[in-house]
Amino acid sequence: MEGMTDQAVRPETDIPGKPTSASRTTLSHIMSGSDTNLLGTVHGGVIMKLVDDAAGAVAGRHSGGPAVTASMDEMVFLEPVRVGDLVHVKAQVNWTGRSSMEVGVRVLAERWNESTPAQQVGSAYLVFAAVDAEGRPRPVPTVIPETERDKRRYQEAQIRRTHRLARRRAIMELREKRAADGIDD
Repeated sequence: MEGMTDQAVRPETDIPGKPTSASRTTLSHIMSGSDTNLLGTVHGGVIMKLVDDAAGAVAGRHSGGPAVTASMDEMVFLEPVRVGDLVHVKAQVNWTGRSSMEVGVRVLAERWNESTPAQQVGSAYLVFAAVDAEGRPRPVPTVIPETERDKRRYQEAQIRRTHRLARRRAIMELREKRAADGIDD
């Protein structure tokens, strides 16, 4: 991948890069009755909390300190999760900026008492910002993709970042235009 080497260093800070595998993690949890919604399946908010927990652990590991959730770019629920399911939340850093990181998360579920393969039930992309003790942004190591899958995830994360920035810019331009036209929302 252009510009990425095994010895990548963030030039402005001399922080050595870290491979994707250095902070990758899996969080597993058995879903219980207290996790359910009115339909009797696991509440989406419970899954979202597990996703944020796993992603936060990965962001903190990669950045070497505190990191806060800046945004959840996308959360997709593919299948319902049921009471008794063993849920595995797999997270890794896909891309890094100066102080931000995109963490990709896959959610899998399997019956706790069966030996059937886990099924993907969701996915998410979150952006985290590394912060210092005063809550100000701090630099993070460059992520070094190791596999072809890691390289694909890195490239896809760059596309998502470009879209996030373009969307933010377009919304701000619209708001400025509406304000200039005297439209008070």
